[in-house]
Amino acid sequence: MTPNPTSPNVLVVTTDQQRWDTVGAYGNPMGLTPTLDSLARCGTRVDRAITPQPGCAPFRAAFQTGRFATETGVWRESFALDESTTTLAHRFADAGYDVGFVGNWHVGGTFDEPVPERLRGGYDDFWLAADVPEFTSKPDHGHLFDESGAEVAFDEYRADAFTRFGERALDSLSEPFFLVVSYLEPHHQNDMWTFVAPDGYAERYRTDPYVPADLVDGFGDWYGELPDYYGMVERLDECVDDLLSTLTRRGVRDDTLVAYTADHGCHFRTRPGEYKRTPHDAAVRVPLILAGPGFDDGRNVERVTSVIDLPPTLLDVAGIEIPDEMHGESLLPVVRGERPDEDGDAFIQISESQVGRAIRTADWKYAVAAPKLTGWRGGNGQPSSDRYLERYLYDLRRDPNERVNLAGRSNYRDVADDLRDRLLEYISAVEGETPDVKPIEKGYKEY
Repeated sequence: MTPNPTSPNVLVVTTDQQRWDTVGAYGNPMGLTPTLDSLARCGTRVDRAITPQPGCAPFRAAFQTGRFATETGVWRESFALDESTTTLAHRFADAGYDVGFVGNWHVGGTFDEPVPERLRGGYDDFWLAADVPEFTSKPDHGHLFDESGAEVAFDEYRADAFTRFGERALDSLSEPFFLVVSYLEPHHQNDMWTFVAPDGYAERYRTDPYVPADLVDGFGDWYGELPDYYGMVERLDECVDDLLSTLTRRGVRDDTLVAYTADHGCHFRTRPGEYKRTPHDAAVRVPLILAGPGFDDGRNVERVTSVIDLPPTLLDVAGIEIPDEMHGESLLPVVRGERPDEDGDAFIQISESQVGRAIRTADWKYAVAAPKLTGWRGGNGQPSSDRYLERYLYDLRRDPNERVNLAGRSNYRDVADDLRDRLLEYISAVEGETPDVKPIEKGYKEY
């Protein structure tokens, strides 16, 4: 198909495990992200963006398809996106775009082996990636794989290498192009159990770093890890600036929509030993910034918005028909003022640590979990359950840091019942199931 001559280029930058409040545009006071802050000022900041699944592979499958994790089959780590699945790459390629992918794929099921072409989701014009780069690299060296499956080594900070590969892709792809640059940072290095900033960066934040209120007085490992975490975020912002400079050098900056988001956040093991995989905002709320064609008037989106809306938004900007199978809605009508910027909510699926479901509204968070199943541990992994128990209810107006669990309190029964019904509507629409949700008599002590 011949693309429309006015079709914009699309560059999507995704990070891993980045909290929304690491970005200055969302209120971080440390000045870590001048590049992203500038994009937010001239473009659109989605104030309350919520991931559809606080897990690496499930989010990536949802992003590529516009469908929830249980629908893609990738509802936990290590699962592969079926080779018959239609992805964003297929849809953009069918519209005449060059399509490319750099970095952290995580839906190929090959771990440290090259991802075969049939499992690359249609990214046929440029490919330089690994299924799980954490298995093929350390923070300062390692390798990805090119389109032939050959190793492409690097001996520099990993985010810098991914940026260099992203610049190579930008120079290689013809217009219009759709490129995803998927960073592993600021995720911790699993086999080291620590966050690793570039040399000299963590030292800037060892003294009196900003501590998000939800972490204060929590146990976890935030006290020792925040300096490196912030250093990683700062370096990522500089990497984005490098990518933007490449767009400018090519003379296509004004013709390119740039979208920036993360797969999930991080609560530094303050929430039952987890970095993520819970319904708390520290895990499910992420940055989402769009700048460029369609989003260049500085109008922000204030309503609660699921990141499942990002795939149809990208298609809409490119003038590509949004398929019925996608659950999200384009944000363009909201940004243009054609649709009210209100009454948003977000459906969240949770796996691995639990089989859980949650709904996040402007004022409330309501979450349930299967009483005995887990999505990963114990060898009894299941994507869903026919029975759930209420687990969390938070009043986000009075308790934005989610410290007081109101689940099971009789004076909040009407609120819980209403949210339960709304959650069950989502489960029915997305999963085609009608599970039983049991109330609890007492709230959980964990906050």
